[in-house]
Amino acid sequence: MRVLLVEDDEPVAQSLRRGLVRYGFEVVWVATGGDALAHEHPYDVVLLDLGLPDTDGLDVCKALRERGDVPIIVISARSDETDRVVGLELGADDYVTKPFGVREVIARIRAVMRRAQPRTAAEAAAAGPDRYGSRLTIDRKAARVRLDGEEVALAPKEYDLLAFLTEEPGALMSREQIMEAVWDANWFGPTKTLDVHVAALRRKLAGAITIEAVRGVGFRLEIDKDGDKDGDKDGDRGDGSTSGASGNKGDASS
Repeated sequence: MRVLLVEDDEPVAQSLRRGLVRYGFEVVWVATGGDALAHEHPYDVVLLDLGLPDTDGLDVCKALRERGDVPIIVISARSDETDRVVGLELGADDYVTKPFGVREVIARIRAVMRRAQPRTAAEAAAAGPDRYGSRLTIDRKAARVRLDGEEVALAPKEYDLLAFLTEEPGALMSREQIMEAVWDANWFGPTKTLDVHVAALRRKLAGAITIEAVRGVGFRLEIDKDGDKDGDKDGDRGDGSTSGASGNKGDASS
């Protein structure tokens, strides 16, 4: 997906660009409203800062909207409700207030792209919580997780971690990717917290998912498709993961 990033703050732009590229986005960065309006190559979504050096970002938003219906997400330090309302009335599809995490921006991009590409009636009728295997469902709209039909109580970051890892089951995610997506790019705390949250998910969702630790790299989430509610096969199949989980439980209680 091609992103036009309009942001005059270089550290913010570079950090956001690196995060988006890491998740497969193609990003073109410009630092002024003039450059944004002069950009001729096609793009799928615009991330637009309002505090530009040459013109007000709201004017850029209005001009871009008059040109077409490409989704526009305002990213701004302006948190005043008036700016939000004006931005949306001028044609912005969403408004994100700084500071923000890369994961939040990606979620907003995906949301506006879904709205920009309406589903068929059959797809809309079939829409609902995402199902992973025979036991686990995640309702991303309501931020609720169910195992065998029963809601599972997850802490906010446990839910964020699960939602992130289940976006691409089977993909190996580095610690850096996970920390940036779930705990924000500016997280300076210990990464040990990631192990604690992984351990909690393993415990609460045993038999439905397996979270494999890859030493020196990160984690890989797999969906258990055998429907073994007792989790016996999970334990037999992944002793390394199981022992890792018990070790992390000790970390969580310490």
